[in-house]
Amino acid sequence: MNLLRIERALISVYDKTNLLSFVKELRNFGITIYASGGTYNFLKNNGFIVNSTEELTGIVSILDGRVKTLHPSIHASILADKGNENHLKQLQEMNLNPIDLVVVNFYPFEKVVEQKNISELDIIENIDIGGPTLVRSAAKNFNSVIVVTEPGQYDVLIEELNFNNGFVTLNTRRKFAEKAFQKLTKYDIEISNYFNKDNFFNLSLNLEKTLRYGENPHQFGWLYGEFESIFNCIHGKELSYNNILDITSAMDVVLEFDEIACAIIKHNSPCGVALGNSTFEAYEKALKCDPVSAFGGIVAFNKPIDEDTAKKLNEIFLELILLPEISDSVLSILKIKKDRRLVIYSIDKIKHWQNRYTKEFRSITGGVVVQTKDLVSIVDDKIQIVSDSIPDDKELDDMKFAFKVSKHVKSNSIVIAKGRKTIGICGGQTSRVDSVRFAIFRAKQFNHNLKDAVMASDGFFPFYDGIELAAKEGIKAIIQPGGSIRDNEIKDFVNKNKIKMAFTNIRHFKH
Repeated sequence: MNLLRIERALISVYDKTNLLSFVKELRNFGITIYASGGTYNFLKNNGFIVNSTEELTGIVSILDGRVKTLHPSIHASILADKGNENHLKQLQEMNLNPIDLVVVNFYPFEKVVEQKNISELDIIENIDIGGPTLVRSAAKNFNSVIVVTEPGQYDVLIEELNFNNGFVTLNTRRKFAEKAFQKLTKYDIEISNYFNKDNFFNLSLNLEKTLRYGENPHQFGWLYGEFESIFNCIHGKELSYNNILDITSAMDVVLEFDEIACAIIKHNSPCGVALGNSTFEAYEKALKCDPVSAFGGIVAFNKPIDEDTAKKLNEIFLELILLPEISDSVLSILKIKKDRRLVIYSIDKIKHWQNRYTKEFRSITGGVVVQTKDLVSIVDDKIQIVSDSIPDDKELDDMKFAFKVSKHVKSNSIVIAKGRKTIGICGGQTSRVDSVRFAIFRAKQFNHNLKDAVMASDGFFPFYDGIELAAKEGIKAIIQPGGSIRDNEIKDFVNKNKIKMAFTNIRHFKH
């Protein structure tokens, strides 16, 4: 049965967005409409004469509204296979007619759970039973029924009805059924996660797009979730798998700071981070850290940029620019580079996502490892000055800045900073002393003056060898988590060499 004529519809929705205009369109096709409970009252109060589902069931809503549509008459009308003569005969004997269209969306369980100070009784009352049951029945019988599960599908259905004179195709019915089963899975997972907490790992994300390839051209790649509702690529080439990873890393760095911040990312790791009094200053300082690595990288800001900054960004090849918002004048400047990607992100949506999904996961052979996200930043009250020499306010500001950046560099992470800008970054080495050595090398490579700089480490120093290397270069202050069994030896060394040192009591490994 390729074409299905819509003659009767059942509507039961919590979200009534665009419902009135949709019902008005359905009326134009002479479709008989049945509605339940609140939906019936809503339509009636807005001047629509529709039938109540009680006319199908012969009973009123019972158990304080828990049972309205859970009835054989309704589900028989939905589940009848129109290609099965026996089914149609049974409907006739029951004095029933097939329902061709089911329009249902669910109680917002996810939003209810997010509310503060809500009781478990209220949460349980927002577990929808009848809605998912209707949707499952209609989706199973997509050969004979079309199921609509969100207001965004209304226009698609009306367009098809107009094009086909009141009929819908099998292809559309199947697509809507696919969407319905996705909704059911997601809804059940939300409920399961509430009750099961950490006993099961459940995740349901929609496929947003198939990527050109994965990390390498021989790998396939897909994007799932709500990434494109948070990050909007408004210009340039399509985002790649690696772009998406870099965007996430860059965003994490710049949103670490309330001050104007710029981060330059290459291969998922910072190669320059700075704070400034303007976006122009922040970018210039970040670029000077490592201008070679910055070539072909991505640049992120946590504040809107001005025209001067936009012109400065056009001076070198950059793969992508990430901004919280953009003006028309800045956009016109940046669009001069035709292929370079411009991505605008929503801070509010990022915060909502982080509050909603507090865990991160990584696939391993045999399963998945899961942890809470590292959203903890440096806490002033936990900082301990453990050296005899006390850093002044400017030095302590640089130390905290460097430590915040170290959080986003692969372990063993070392960040050297001066004047609220990085001048040497290294991570991913198998020994911390090598990270110190290479961070110093990077700083010297680009003629940065290490005298009176500060150094941050994401983990404790197991020996004072890395600190000794820093001291020889004139680095005057070091910030690290502390916690080594040799902490006392390290304190003796820094005091002997008049180095200032702070412990954060927070570790930021990033494997």
